[in-house]
Amino acid sequence: MKIINYLPVLILFGLSVSSCDKQSEKITNANDYNKYLSNSRNQSLTFAKKEIDFWQKKYDKAPNQISYLGVLASNYSKLFEITANIDYLKKAETLLVKSNETYKYSSVGTIRALARNYISQHRFKEALELANKAKAIGEGLKETNKLLFDVQMELGNYAEAESNLLQLNDKNDFDYLIRIAKWNDHKGDLKTTLVFMEKAKKIAETYDNKYLKTWVYSNLGDFNGHAGNIQKSYEYYLKTLDLDPNNSYALKGIAWIAFSYEKDTKEAKRIIDVVSKKHNSPDFYLLKAQIAEYENDRTSKYENINKYMSMLENENYGAMYNSYNVILFAQEKSTSLKALEIAKVEVEHRPTPVSYDLLAWSYYNLGDKQKALEIAQKYVEGKSFEPKLNYHLATIYKANNKLDKVWPIKEELLKSTFELGPNLERKIISL
Repeated sequence: MKIINYLPVLILFGLSVSSCDKQSEKITNANDYNKYLSNSRNQSLTFAKKEIDFWQKKYDKAPNQISYLGVLASNYSKLFEITANIDYLKKAETLLVKSNETYKYSSVGTIRALARNYISQHRFKEALELANKAKAIGEGLKETNKLLFDVQMELGNYAEAESNLLQLNDKNDFDYLIRIAKWNDHKGDLKTTLVFMEKAKKIAETYDNKYLKTWVYSNLGDFNGHAGNIQKSYEYYLKTLDLDPNNSYALKGIAWIAFSYEKDTKEAKRIIDVVSKKHNSPDFYLLKAQIAEYENDRTSKYENINKYMSMLENENYGAMYNSYNVILFAQEKSTSLKALEIAKVEVEHRPTPVSYDLLAWSYYNLGDKQKALEIAQKYVEGKSFEPKLNYHLATIYKANNKLDKVWPIKEELLKSTFELGPNLERKIISL
């Protein structure tokens, strides 16, 4: 169900001093969230492990009960969500593959579960193949259409995604509302996105569903941050933590407010250091490197980049961090060709405006500004409203002396500096 939970880890730009370094009004208050940082208990983690132990013993006694594999896979997926340990996600995949093979890919629920596992791994074409297999069986078409919408959006097949969305069309359905919200976000209509998310919130609250409330509060924290409603964003993150004291996404959101809005790097790092011990995701190191960049601490910056790269030596991550890697590698001459290679793979596997932006950005950093312009104009311009992409677009326009196209983009980007972060804010001002 997760459709946006990510923070804008945009890496490492130069350090020119500007007015953007001024500290904004204080919104965060450590007294609001210290209790969550000091919380050493994680009931969800304990419960998932107990469930795994229980169902594994049952399966060992009755290995013909294939349905147990699905329950085990679900709990391993939960462990991945809580800890970010990629081995849990791969374990869930192994169990789901075994289950599907036993059922000879005839159970739509098990097929969809494996497809969602592949989405988490950024194996979108494989997920689409499974979704179509589930659709061909014909059972549970509503749930399959939800899956198809999610996959088609990831692959950039927007006409197909819209078709799946139209088949859902139930304004009283939580899952429909969060997808129509995502659709409007894709179109750049953040105001309508927030309207639909608020409607989804009312449904979650009406049913008093803790999981749905946690999900919608955390995402409303994110969307309100994008809209510049920083106080509201902070309040939604706190509401999330009130339900789930170990919610790493909400704590990361608060850290981002401390860093990007308040320019309080010390507090941001304090939060991240605690959260990353419980939720050990590689992108935490990129966030730390970004903060170090802002502080002009080159030693810390490269230490964190090296730690990030060390984590990615685990081959189980596959293509999950390709987008981050392109941005990272493109900035160094020694790795710029590697960035181009990865960008080409991304375009092949996932031909979205985001992937083409990575390709254009790679060519730009290699010095081929004309090639970068051709790609950006054909595949990126007017096709995405993401600030990061539009920053790249403006930079490529400027390199090609198309200054008349830079100014309107710059004006919009200056409204998105919270989302983009202080390092990019400096760059935007100098466009």
